[in-house]
Amino acid sequence: MTSGECCLTGAYNRQSSTNAKTNEDLQHSLSDNSRRLLQTSDNRTQSVYLSDHVRIDTSNRLDADEDCQQSQSACDTEAHDKSGQNTFICEVCNRKFAESSRLKAHALIHSGERRFACEICDKKFTRSSDVRAHTRIHSEEKPFSCFHCDKKFKTSSDLRIHMHIHAAERPFSCQTCDKKFTTSSALRIHTRVHTGVRPFRCEICEKRFTTSTVLKTHKRIHTGQRRYSCEVCNKTFTRSSDIGTHMRTHTGERPFTCEVCDKKVAKLCNLRTHMRVHAEQAFGCEVCGKKFTQSTGLQIHMYSHTGERPFRCEICDKGFASSSKLSAHVRTHTRELPFSCAVCGEKFAQSSFLKTHARIHTGERLFSCEICDRKFTVASNLSVHMRIHSGFRPYRCELCDKTFTQSSNLRTHMRCHTGEKPFTCAVCDKKVAKLGNLRSHMRIHERE
Repeated sequence: MTSGECCLTGAYNRQSSTNAKTNEDLQHSLSDNSRRLLQTSDNRTQSVYLSDHVRIDTSNRLDADEDCQQSQSACDTEAHDKSGQNTFICEVCNRKFAESSRLKAHALIHSGERRFACEICDKKFTRSSDVRAHTRIHSEEKPFSCFHCDKKFKTSSDLRIHMHIHAAERPFSCQTCDKKFTTSSALRIHTRVHTGVRPFRCEICEKRFTTSTVLKTHKRIHTGQRRYSCEVCNKTFTRSSDIGTHMRTHTGERPFTCEVCDKKVAKLCNLRTHMRVHAEQAFGCEVCGKKFTQSTGLQIHMYSHTGERPFRCEICDKGFASSSKLSAHVRTHTRELPFSCAVCGEKFAQSSFLKTHARIHTGERLFSCEICDRKFTVASNLSVHMRIHSGFRPYRCELCDKTFTQSSNLRTHMRCHTGEKPFTCAVCDKKVAKLGNLRSHMRIHERE
């Protein structure tokens, strides 16, 4: 028997005896919440021990799964560290390994060598196991299922991370703010919030990012690549997760609820922003004292004082204070109406218009006057109404000095001076200055 065969036989025997002893010990040391069953693609059942990150092959034989091999190597490395026999050290980063094969695989990270290529998209990887995991992106195969919620994953490592949710385990804690995470990699990324480190740089625009995945998504802005398309309005997106969020504009779904006022929103980030309304609004305008929950909101507000309109329409050159207002304006040129009412089918250019319109069907009037208790569907209507009580009439005619509470009333009034009559009767071609006057006129024909 060769020395290599002796090592393998010894490793197998140690594995068998260690599994038997470890199984017996872990049964007593781990809680029920830390121990779960995992069904793999080849129908073998394994135990996943989250507390110790140990995986044991219950068939009492060496596991061929690549993730299991990596987990076993991690355990072997720890054992060698404690015994002082860990002799394989990376000359670049001084990381230690229990096996020379592991060191060779690790060295590829520094050399940049990627010998294993995907046969479908030709993407290259340093390890063959990474290629196998990557091909599941193309096949949509998710062989690893959660025992609790049946959620499926492409790799067993993703499943192990997910299992922390059910076990309520967040073993990795930030030393700066004490925020806890389920994985060390998530903690490592989080620490960049405190350090300001953004190691991933876009080669085109020099913008930097905290993670490589965010950089990859950002690059699609330059390439114009939008692989994901909405089946309702054909709007395209760079990320699949954006489609799920976008679909709520069509369905009206608002799965996130404020625990304070029961307001419902479509996005988790919107809920976080909304919660600041109940907390202290940290961003205050130095000119008028108005406060905002976000710095971006304050920045856009400042344009009202400076008069700056940095976002300009390429068609008519009209300027706007925010990109969202510009996007809404562009639809006046394209006549695009992507937001549809689920009740009556009426279409709108902006989701906010749809939201306001939906209150016609629900009868909901959220905004109430504190003086006369009159209720309104939108806050802007309440603001205009309050001018009745305050006597504030900010819109003045330059020809006769008559004042108005609304700009639309001033525009209608100006027709008295210009003689403009934009509304025409479809029956007799009579022209009138106001839409209300046209409706009154049409009753003449109805009586005929």
